Amino acid sequence: MRRTTGLPIVALVAIIAAGCATTAGDEELTAKAAASLKASFKPAGQAGLDRLEQDDTQRACSAAAGKPLAKETASKIEQANLATLRYPADGKLLGDWKNGEKIAQEGRGRQFSDDPNGPVGANCYACHQLSKTELSFGTIGPSLYQYLKLHGNSAETQRYTYGKIYNSEAFAACSNMPRFGYKGILSEQQIRDVAALLLDPASPVNQ
Repeated sequence: MRRTTGLPIVALVAIIAAGCATTAGDEELTAKAAASLKASFKPAGQAGLDRLEQDDTQRACSAAAGKPLAKETASKIEQANLATLRYPADGKLLGDWKNGEKIAQEGRGRQFSDDPNGPVGANCYACHQLSKTELSFGTIGPSLYQYLKLHGNSAETQRYTYGKIYNSEAFAACSNMPRFGYKGILSEQQIRDVAALLLDPASPVNQ
């Protein structure tokens, strides 16, 4: 059995918080814990410290973790995120599915070991099945195989598909899917290309 030589930072913070529980209020303890966590991270590569700051959506979802999400809360989250959607000014929502395939398979992006000037991927296969040839894929999200057959290729479907990739919280409150466009993970063109991967009849998703 492998032995450890130290405590994880989260466990350490919990112990410190427990020890101070009799002398400080909850808000003060929360602030101290957050400060301790931030102090243990340094920006490197594509990983910045911005990921340690929760926005309103993340705070609401964290507060509801482990509990059923109230309909009113879910509706507020979705409406707030719906307002963040930004569609291409030229109205073109679909790009090159071949580039979309590369982005979907690319797992690099926003990690400390990634070149700040290098590519950022979507790592779609970590959560979804996208083609029948894949031997291994994640199941956190639904299968996207035969997406075109299931959803069609109407203007409404294209807007939904682009919007879902841009900010998934606009359509499903507290979704596990990253908000690729809203958080600046993927560019406008990259989102177009991934949308094309799902909706182009020639793409492996639809074969």
